[in-house]
Amino acid sequence: MTELATIELTTIELRPDTEQRYSVIWMHGLGADGHDFEAIVPELGLPEGHGIGFIFPNAPVQPVTINGGMEMRAWYDILDMSFQRKVDVEGIYQSSAAIDLLIKKELKRGIAAEHILLAGFSQGGAIALHTALTYPDRLAGVLALSTYLPTLEDIKSEFSQNNRALPIFMAHGTMDAVVDIQIAKKAYQGIKALAYPISWHEYPMQHAVCQQEIKAISEFICAVFKD
Repeated sequence: MTELATIELTTIELRPDTEQRYSVIWMHGLGADGHDFEAIVPELGLPEGHGIGFIFPNAPVQPVTINGGMEMRAWYDILDMSFQRKVDVEGIYQSSAAIDLLIKKELKRGIAAEHILLAGFSQGGAIALHTALTYPDRLAGVLALSTYLPTLEDIKSEFSQNNRALPIFMAHGTMDAVVDIQIAKKAYQGIKALAYPISWHEYPMQHAVCQQEIKAISEFICAVFKD
């Protein structure tokens, strides 16, 4: 596998017209790209002059075992589709390191770490959770959508003490046939057991995002970016 930590990920970036004070780094799901959630920004209905920049990175192209080795954008390889869902854990760490580099770029722009929110859908959500929970400094929060956490056991010994108050929003579809809601709830319960302020939201949908969820996401963003 390519050493992702040495690669500068390409990104789609939406910068505010006003002075930027906050950043959202939003990871797409398997086989998609950075454009996948670009259109959600106007749907969030954030107040004018919010000063939020959105960064949508493109995952590297690599073979994915469950898709017959077909090459596509992926944050890590998925080895089987069982409930346990074996994955390439090393790939998760490598992609997390690549997101760390994007965080450093925002810091260099003058954005404080506590004003940076990580978001992700499906595979991207796993990367958002892993990166945020192990990041050494306090971040603004995490949006983990239709996802799970393959590295939960590792997180139990690697979580960052500085991020213990990290607000986490987890959401899932009750009819999700791609990522079983039970494996998502296992991640939620594991993170909650570590005493993080995590909230759980479920919606009558499949492996997708719905309008009710978008409204809740907007409220969460406004809450963590209130200062």
